[in-house]
Amino acid sequence: MTDETTEQGGDAADGLTTGSSAPDAPVRTLEQALGSQIRSMRRQFDLTASELAASAAISKGMLSKIENGQISPSLGTLQSIAAALNVPISALFASFEEKSGCSYVRAGQGVMIERRGTKVGHKYELLGHTLGGKVGVEPYLITLKEDATPYTAFRHAGVEFIHMLSGEIVYRHGDRSFRLSPGDSLLFDSGAAHGPEGLTSLPATYLSIIIFPSDID
Repeated sequence: MTDETTEQGGDAADGLTTGSSAPDAPVRTLEQALGSQIRSMRRQFDLTASELAASAAISKGMLSKIENGQISPSLGTLQSIAAALNVPISALFASFEEKSGCSYVRAGQGVMIERRGTKVGHKYELLGHTLGGKVGVEPYLITLKEDATPYTAFRHAGVEFIHMLSGEIVYRHGDRSFRLSPGDSLLFDSGAAHGPEGLTSLPATYLSIIIFPSDID
């Protein structure tokens, strides 16, 4: 019993406690992040490894090792590479720094915005924002006020998750309708037409999280 308990505790210590099926995030060293960023920027500027190495006054072999995260380049070497790419040296660290970023919004201090397609009586409070990467995430606290009107023609890329907090509405997605009361949730492909179809009990509030492919990188 003791051995089994210890083994299970070890699993928890390894981070297997959330129940999520998402794969583990790859752990990248600073050297790997720098190398990946330099390679990405070199390709973005349509430069060969030989061209960048020559411009930075380093050997092609050294550049290859840097791009593959095999060595830790000196500050002088990084300055030469940044100058050759015509970017500030801080840009080379961007992909490493963004992995540890987060967005914190105090209660009541979300940004009130006019989202594309916003209708009268539909209040959107942006609760955070992504800091880079290939996936964009927009979490909103949506309030449907007493003067709100139904609107079922919202369409955008990605998927959307809705969790009802107060009030009651009928939410339409494609050719189906769902009655949402506090505690109910809905996850759907947001490429299909969707939106509140019936406003049963107002005001109503719900959390809406939109996830979509991002071109930030």
